Amino acid sequence: MSIRDRFDLVIFDWAGTMVDFGCLAPVRALIEAFAAEGISIDAAAARRDMGKSKGDHVRALLAEASIATAWRLRHGVLPGAQDVQRLVVRLGPLMREYAMTTSTLIPGARAAFDDLRAAGLRVASSTGYTREMLEPVLARAADQGYVPEHVVCAGELPAPARAVAGAAPSRFLARCRATTRSCWRDARSVLLQNRDANIRYRSVGLHCLVNATSMSRQRHNYGAAAGGPALPGHGIRPAL
Repeated sequence: MSIRDRFDLVIFDWAGTMVDFGCLAPVRALIEAFAAEGISIDAAAARRDMGKSKGDHVRALLAEASIATAWRLRHGVLPGAQDVQRLVVRLGPLMREYAMTTSTLIPGARAAFDDLRAAGLRVASSTGYTREMLEPVLARAADQGYVPEHVVCAGELPAPARAVAGAAPSRFLARCRATTRSCWRDARSVLLQNRDANIRYRSVGLHCLVNATSMSRQRHNYGAAAGGPALPGHGIRPAL
């Protein structure tokens, strides 16, 4: 049985899956945005809620006891809704800047995309980035030959969390204008809010590339040169 007999659609994430090995851009942007408010956060804290929409991500960080305490000591009050909004506004340009500098396709990503299209599958994407944040990445990815059929960004679906297929598969697929029996969703962080009885979907994690590794591609390759695991081709390809 071919993959086309089992699946109709593959939905890829962006940072840490198709671009930005190690998911570095959001971490750098969050650290800088909080630093501008006089609050120091480390990479581990920035990564903890990765996968949420950036607004929800900021709220989660401000809700952490140590960060809320640091905020009160710095600003005299605990963080509130206006502080969340100010950080989100500050985060937008930083995300665009850092996302653009890390928008080279991950090794094997273009080949995986070409393989899936050649097999007759449709390819879409979703992200916790807003449309404004993702725009420069979309343009750079297109220059490298990666153009998913449909893109859904944070806030573009009426879901309580980030706009992912796992959160609302029927609504996402309606946006893709596809009638599907099943879809394949790469899973950097899937927030499963409900299930649709008419759609079967499977999540595939790409552990070597993603937020959990906390590594740039250069650090990963250095580890391989020192006797660690070698960088494989894009993680989705062996599953074909």
